Amino acid sequence: MESDRDVSTATIDAGGATIPALGFGTARMTGAECQRAVEIALEVGYRHVDTAQMYDNEEAVGRAIAASGVDRDDVFVTTKVDTGNLGFEDVHRSTRASLDRLGLETIDLLLIHAPRSHVPLEETLQAMNELKDEGLVDHIGVSNFSVDQLETARQLSETPIVTNQVKYHPYHHQDDLLEYCVDHEICLTAYSPLAEGAVPGDDRLAAIGERDGKSASQVALRWLLQQPFVAPIPKASSREHIAANADVFDFELTDEEMRTVAEMGGVWDRLAAAIGLR
Repeated sequence: MESDRDVSTATIDAGGATIPALGFGTARMTGAECQRAVEIALEVGYRHVDTAQMYDNEEAVGRAIAASGVDRDDVFVTTKVDTGNLGFEDVHRSTRASLDRLGLETIDLLLIHAPRSHVPLEETLQAMNELKDEGLVDHIGVSNFSVDQLETARQLSETPIVTNQVKYHPYHHQDDLLEYCVDHEICLTAYSPLAEGAVPGDDRLAAIGERDGKSASQVALRWLLQQPFVAPIPKASSREHIAANADVFDFELTDEEMRTVAEMGGVWDRLAAAIGLR
């Protein structure tokens, strides 16, 4: 992590991209609810917004960005090509449609939403690289790829694969993938970082946060942020939770606390090796 000051300035450098380290997820939010949540997130200080063609909320995200008053250049927007749009022409067509829905001239980061075998990966990446050459996309990446699939994507792409977005939280680890990402300076974007609502009620995490007056959710997000090349993208709809999730840059977990959280997933030794702790 390049900076660790607050939600608007903490960043990760990967493959030529400077990615805000804490993003705002929008899965399963649509319409006015999504627009309002993104507007609040931008007001609070988030500068990384994650959406997808599959979420059916790109228009709401675009309206929120336009209404926020935040300079477009300061907002890092990620969207994902739906698995039904992985063919060469479909990538071009659907990405232009995403741009129209978002009301943007350029997408900061375009991802393959998930690997599929019905279209050669090389074909999808070729189209994404062409979009980058045309200036419609700044960076490309993948989502839900295994280590082997990520390695293949890196070999096939003309430009860097800057992230792999996967599920990652204290109870679901990605140690082999994280080690690979650290070795190759790829951002691991962590979706469902609060385990879809399981983290907030965890007394073990809450106990760790007591010293700093932090909640279980804030401890879990801090645990992710202290790992190199990891960018969590929590989702929330209320102002209270959106703001609380961003309030994780004024404290730090000790190595022992990092270990305690990691042991909830039962893999401290492997995680410690991946993030340079022993």
